[in-house]
Amino acid sequence: MVFSVVRVFRGYRTTNTETTKHTNHTKRGMTPVGELKMKSKAFTFFISIALLSIFTASAVAQKGTGKDLQDAVKRVDGASEVMNEIMRISDKSIPRDLLAKAKAVVVFPGVIKGAFIIGGQGGKGVAVRRIGRGWSAPAFLNMAGGSVGFQIGGSKTDYIMLVMNDKGMKGLVEDKFELGGEGSVAAGPIGRTAAASTNATFDAEILTYSRSKGLFAGVSLKGVSINSDKDFNRNIYEKNLKQIIGEPALGATAAPATLRRFGQTVATYAR
Repeated sequence: MVFSVVRVFRGYRTTNTETTKHTNHTKRGMTPVGELKMKSKAFTFFISIALLSIFTASAVAQKGTGKDLQDAVKRVDGASEVMNEIMRISDKSIPRDLLAKAKAVVVFPGVIKGAFIIGGQGGKGVAVRRIGRGWSAPAFLNMAGGSVGFQIGGSKTDYIMLVMNDKGMKGLVEDKFELGGEGSVAAGPIGRTAAASTNATFDAEILTYSRSKGLFAGVSLKGVSINSDKDFNRNIYEKNLKQIIGEPALGATAAPATLRRFGQTVATYAR
């Protein structure tokens, strides 16, 4: 009898303990399995929120970059067309032997000049730097400055610049570089070769050309300032001007495929 009572008592304690555990879970409103499911749902919820934040930020960034990329493609294509059109007429083009020696090539397509006796001029351009036998990713620049003289209102002019030495390159990659000064810039020669050019031409850091209304010629651009299109370069590459065409320059493959056309165009004529 005593043995039976002990067995019953032990059974009661075991049953009571399990009942208590069940009751505690019930008080919390769930079973252990339910509690695990709840934790799993909470974890999934927080992960979903985190991923949504990442995707949203990425979408916003891509939207901005997409617009900048479209504008960059237009600028690169415009610069490429200017080079092709100028080089198409060999006896009135930039001498290829000069292009073969150039450290960098810069083109500002369609710069608009105001219709004033003292007129402002401004434009957006593209530059590539020589890397061995190839050319760098394109960097984006702005042009600003003044010119004195009578002008036909609203005319567009294409400007081409050949950077001929390391000193010229050093100036180009600065945040702001003003063309001018003794021997720093000169009107570039035109024709099949530069053999007939003067010493002043060969000593210049930068040779400059312009094309307006179909007329192409060397022209001095003293007083014009060149500066980095900082926001544009940062949005396209997440780099500044020196990191793109400084030393060492950024390789062409670092640029989106749609932006490599200008470097490829320059390479065609600068062999």
